[in-house]
Amino acid sequence: MAASGHQLVSQREIPGVTIDAQETGDRITNTIIIEKGKHIDLPIHLCLGITEKTGIQRIQTRLVIEEGASVSFVAHCLFPFVEFGEHRMDATIAIKEGAHVRYHENHYQGTHGGMVVVPKAIIAVGPGAQYFSDFSLVKGRVGQLNIDYVVEVATSAVAELTSKVFGRGSDIIHIKEKMILAGEYARGLITTRVALEHDAQGDMTGIMEAHAKGARGHVDCREIIKDRAIGRAIPIVEVTHPEAKVTHEAAIGTVDKKELETLMAHGLDPEQATELIVSGMLQ
Repeated sequence: MAASGHQLVSQREIPGVTIDAQETGDRITNTIIIEKGKHIDLPIHLCLGITEKTGIQRIQTRLVIEEGASVSFVAHCLFPFVEFGEHRMDATIAIKEGAHVRYHENHYQGTHGGMVVVPKAIIAVGPGAQYFSDFSLVKGRVGQLNIDYVVEVATSAVAELTSKVFGRGSDIIHIKEKMILAGEYARGLITTRVALEHDAQGDMTGIMEAHAKGARGHVDCREIIKDRAIGRAIPIVEVTHPEAKVTHEAAIGTVDKKELETLMAHGLDPEQATELIVSGMLQ
């Protein structure tokens, strides 16, 4: 499915997949259902964006992956020419028992930094299901980014959230990711990698709750800051069952001195070495 602003540009049918996308005037609504037991071999491609210098795009999405199905999504969000604009995604994702889902979302921004980007999602991962999500915004300037994800993980299910963001200029980055390990032996991982330079600011909040026997979770946040940038990391962990366990780690600072010296010993100048370390963290 491809959409520019609030206009649907193209849509294709896929065996085993029901897609219902509608233009409603002030947004696009779409429901995608993967039928029970279906294995979709190739990724489902979602291409969203704004092609003008100004514009608004609001997407309301409902994904249902029925029992035992497997699928991957690749979402490209393109805003290369936008000087002032807004992109909002409100998604609900229901992953039924034993289903498997991978969701990759890549943003491509221009150089103006006049966007407001707000991805929100509520995800329910059913018993024995697996959900892996990657969000990447490392090219161009975004302006303001507000990520708000909540994931509830059922018995013996697995969920992993990974976010990689590069803030430049006066960008403001807010990332809030919450995972609730509600079922026995549920597994969860939140990984956040952020680089900030110039006058950018970033707040990263990773919340992991474990409420059942054998649940295991981990929050891993790393930020590299340069110039006058300001970074904050807030890991919050809560455990309410004596046989559950949650760990966290967070690191904020400039590039590692030993890594920098090693690269400079191989002929790179300080700026080249720093860029290589940052790009390596965000890959």
